Amino acid sequence: MLERGSTLRTVQGPAAGLAAQALLVSALAATVGLGSAGWLAGAACGLVLNVTLAGALWRDRSGQLGPASWVTLLRASLVVGVAALTAASLDRDVPVAPLVALAAAALVLDFVDGWVARRTESESALGARMDGEVDAFLILVLSIAVAPTAGAWVLAIGAARYAFLAAGWIVGWMRARLPRRDWRKTVAATQGITLTIAAAGVVPPVLARLALAAALALLAESFGRDVWWLWRHRHATRPAAVARRRDPGAAVLTALALLIVWLALVAPDQPSRLTPGAFVRLPIEGIVVVALALVLPAGARRILAWTAGPVLGILVVVKLLDLGFFTAFDRPFNPVDDWSYASIGIETLRDSIGRTDANLVLAGVVLVGVAALVLPTVALVRLTRVAAGHRRLSLQAVASLAAGWLVFWAFGAELVSGARIASTSAAALAVQEVRTVQEGLHDRAVFARTLRHDRYRFATGDRLLTGLRGKDVLLVFVESYGQVAVQGSSFSPRVDSVLDAGTTGLRAAGFASRSGWLTSPTFGGISWLAHSTLQAGVWVNSPTRYDQLVASDRLTLSQAFQRAGWRAVDDVPSNERDWAAGSSFYHYDKIYDRRNVGYRGPTYAYASMPDQYVWAALQRRELGTRARPPLFAEVDLVSSHEPWTQVPPLIAWDRVGDGSIFTSLPVDMTGARDTRQGYGHSIEYTLRTLFSFVEHYGRKNLVLVVLGDHQPATTVSGENPTHNVPISVVAHDPAVMRRIAGWDWASGMRPSSRAPVWPMSAFRDRFLSAFGSRLDPS
Repeated sequence: MLERGSTLRTVQGPAAGLAAQALLVSALAATVGLGSAGWLAGAACGLVLNVTLAGALWRDRSGQLGPASWVTLLRASLVVGVAALTAASLDRDVPVAPLVALAAAALVLDFVDGWVARRTESESALGARMDGEVDAFLILVLSIAVAPTAGAWVLAIGAARYAFLAAGWIVGWMRARLPRRDWRKTVAATQGITLTIAAAGVVPPVLARLALAAALALLAESFGRDVWWLWRHRHATRPAAVARRRDPGAAVLTALALLIVWLALVAPDQPSRLTPGAFVRLPIEGIVVVALALVLPAGARRILAWTAGPVLGILVVVKLLDLGFFTAFDRPFNPVDDWSYASIGIETLRDSIGRTDANLVLAGVVLVGVAALVLPTVALVRLTRVAAGHRRLSLQAVASLAAGWLVFWAFGAELVSGARIASTSAAALAVQEVRTVQEGLHDRAVFARTLRHDRYRFATGDRLLTGLRGKDVLLVFVESYGQVAVQGSSFSPRVDSVLDAGTTGLRAAGFASRSGWLTSPTFGGISWLAHSTLQAGVWVNSPTRYDQLVASDRLTLSQAFQRAGWRAVDDVPSNERDWAAGSSFYHYDKIYDRRNVGYRGPTYAYASMPDQYVWAALQRRELGTRARPPLFAEVDLVSSHEPWTQVPPLIAWDRVGDGSIFTSLPVDMTGARDTRQGYGHSIEYTLRTLFSFVEHYGRKNLVLVVLGDHQPATTVSGENPTHNVPISVVAHDPAVMRRIAGWDWASGMRPSSRAPVWPMSAFRDRFLSAFGSRLDPS
């Protein structure tokens, strides 16, 4: 075991090398222009190479660097510069001269360090090992530089030594120490010289390929002779690691720890990327962490493991959250905003499947979260400890894996699925999360400026909505009514038939309709973001923006109607608590929820009552009353809310009563067996109910704006769906329809694929403008 002073000496050489390499890469970036590829390659190569050199120092008992070894460290710095230039040349034009100059200088210093070692009588096994590592790395980098012009077969020159090391992991006798042979040094120098000449392009391509083939033949002969010697002496040189008895249980635990860390690093965070190929990539983060663990003292290694482990656990939790959010909302988890959905999500889950089942699901989620945090940490601690206990073998493994990663990264090697074999996904995810937090914090100021710019803020009532005077206007949100309901799905033909029949029925009752598309700011849920976006005319796609909006004085459609003399009400049938923003921001005169509409019937999964009862209650309490002002109402229909497992029947309107009749009526349970078909049936029910209500109760002064709030979750919408939802305007008065003729919407309740698509935030201003709202002259 090395003493403290020896440990410090072990670290100071590679540390000095890293500093020199950083200066060299910076200088190259300033003079040549490396780009991100060059910077990344320089950093990765510098770290891996210096870790390898530190490992050689650690194995040496003295831990001291002689004069020749300092020359070798200078060579290593030049090699890192060659690597940075090589990587940069793969995606941009980089001058060949700097690369050739650095490579040539590194080759010349290869002779200098030997001469220095002999003159100072400081030749040692340590110096030879360090020299060999730098030689191998330079040859690998040069083979990558030459491969694009000479052919991929040249990579065999650079990969030969690392393949030899990898074979030693499998075949124990190949890990034995070889006797000194100067021919090896000659062959290694030949490889470097030949590759540098080929990179310089100073000889014809044919001659360059012939020279490289000859160099490869020499290399094959040299390695072949070494393998033959090891085979002949395999019994006499059996390594200690092979001779030791191994604990099978400990080996299984170590293999399991490696598997957990590997999967945690390469596991994708999107359902569409969950393919077998995603798990057979090389994670650079794991290579770097293990490499650092091999050269750090025991105390520092433990700090590294207990720091990196929880970070890895947090990344696993983020990946799990991303998978869930992509499935439900078609977007990644936002660490700034999405924590606020926890309580609402729990409440929705309990309403949908019952309190007992929901509590069991929540307990399972908590267990998975704890395991995701703890297991990667424990696994990484064990992996770094075992690697440090088998330092020589681990260093060989790290060097070979790093070399393989560099080759795969340099050539952009991909699996059939499109995933890159050389993975940086864990680091990229960590950077993405940091940027998301920064962008979320910055967005507050951006959105505050947007809220202050409201062209209708000071418009007086006599200047608003003059084209709708005397009309009852219903803004109807149909839960989860997205584009997938009417286009391109197995259930859309049935929904389209309902829409076509509804269009015919409305026309027979004297109503016309036009339909188009809006792009929703949300997907799969969180409906109030869509409601506020449409009413306030700004893009509200996060809880932070929603909180900012409801604390502002932005004009909403409900306020505009109220200013102009309408009575404004909100009908949210599944709410069961007071809603402050309904009064303080939307300024509704009345808010109806499940507590005050007199419903006495059963619930239907999430829906507290059938949509038919919502309509009947609104008719009884508002639309059917006499001697009243015109009505504006936002009506939220939730029979089509996930999980779509219980769809109520549509009955005669005179049977609805207080809803108790529904207790004895059959329920459509299709969604319990087939989620997609259950969703389709729920949309059909909601639309049929709406058409039936208009045909039965609709007066000539009735105007409806009917739209979806968002698409259903990806379990129904599929992969890569749009965020578009249908929107329709229904009116009996032809003058109303003439005012939106310029919108180019399709006639009827079914929007065509050629209809325009607007952001949902654009609707408020277009609607106010179309129906006679004028800006205040001031």
